[in-house]
Amino acid sequence: MRLFALLSVGLLLLSLSCGNVNPPKPRVVNRPPSKLPLHLIKLPQGFKIDVYAEGLVNARSMVLSPNGTLFVSTRDKGQVYALRDTNGDYRADQVWTLAKGMNMPNGVAFRDGDLYVAEVNRILKFENIEAHLDNPPTPKVVYDQYPKDKHHGWKYIAFGPDGKLYVPVGAPCNICEPAPIYASITRINPDGTGMEIVQSGIRNTVGFTWHPETKELWFTDNGRDWLGDDLPACELNHAPRDGMHFGYPYCHQGDLPDPEFGNKRPCSEFTPPVQNLGPHTAPLGLKFYTGSQFPASYRNQILIAEHGSWNRSKKIGYRVSLVTLDDQFRATSYTPFAEGWLDTSKDDVWGRPVDILQMPDGSILVSDDYADAIYRIYYEPS
Repeated sequence: MRLFALLSVGLLLLSLSCGNVNPPKPRVVNRPPSKLPLHLIKLPQGFKIDVYAEGLVNARSMVLSPNGTLFVSTRDKGQVYALRDTNGDYRADQVWTLAKGMNMPNGVAFRDGDLYVAEVNRILKFENIEAHLDNPPTPKVVYDQYPKDKHHGWKYIAFGPDGKLYVPVGAPCNICEPAPIYASITRINPDGTGMEIVQSGIRNTVGFTWHPETKELWFTDNGRDWLGDDLPACELNHAPRDGMHFGYPYCHQGDLPDPEFGNKRPCSEFTPPVQNLGPHTAPLGLKFYTGSQFPASYRNQILIAEHGSWNRSKKIGYRVSLVTLDDQFRATSYTPFAEGWLDTSKDDVWGRPVDILQMPDGSILVSDDYADAIYRIYYEPS
């Protein structure tokens, strides 16, 4: 008995020295029926919406690893999450909080096993993150020379077809003539070297992607404030080459000179939007749909998360929109795809779409930083 007790104490001391007593565990999500009013969401015929995860405070940008781990950023909460669906029921049943107290960690990207996170002025990297979800490593600083301005300082990031990390720098104001680094999209090598400005004249993009066939850049842009309820339009833009200028602060929506700066450079100097979106709709994440689950008419068309207005006398946005393109990449329609987070009769809001991610099965995820949820939208005709 005494020998057994001594052995037990020895094993306990050994485990303590190895740091293996009660290691952090993922939070296993309890899944009672959702209280979110999903019945209010209007979708095209044959489409359905479910909750993929909820209680995920301030869920913003998303990226999926090849192994199926979903990484989700926040902006106001300062945290980064990892989620897994371990039983294949299309709902996350494990949630980890990987980091806390970060400086607006809005952007997440994944490459070669490493998670990249964008703070206001720097890019961090959590190496080999999926092997350390229970005990995340201290992140390494990849690049820390971006401006520290918090006004439009939160960043969406993504790796492009060229293997480089694309990082926007929003204007540090509503309307001004900032230094060249601002109102731009930049890119860096994965190790943080080679920073360069790729596109200019972009007030604040919080979502971009690349066409699945041409590999050309497409992005949303948020229009300036305080020109009234209906001006200017927010924008969907296409950048087929580097070094283009999209008008800010001189020209908005392709044809509206700014009242303060428009006399300096005419709208004809700049690349107009492919599609003017609703004024103050705050378009954020966007994706070309490339799956086979949705009807064929959706293939290579653009879904856009419209976060919704904050400065309009009657609210607008709060939906996922669809922009269809012809074979010359000209917009042929701009219509709602999923709406109902805004009750227009009461001007009341219960959710705000932020980002869109396509899953391997062809369904899409939509994050919501207001309802603290991630939705799954899928096609299942009756």
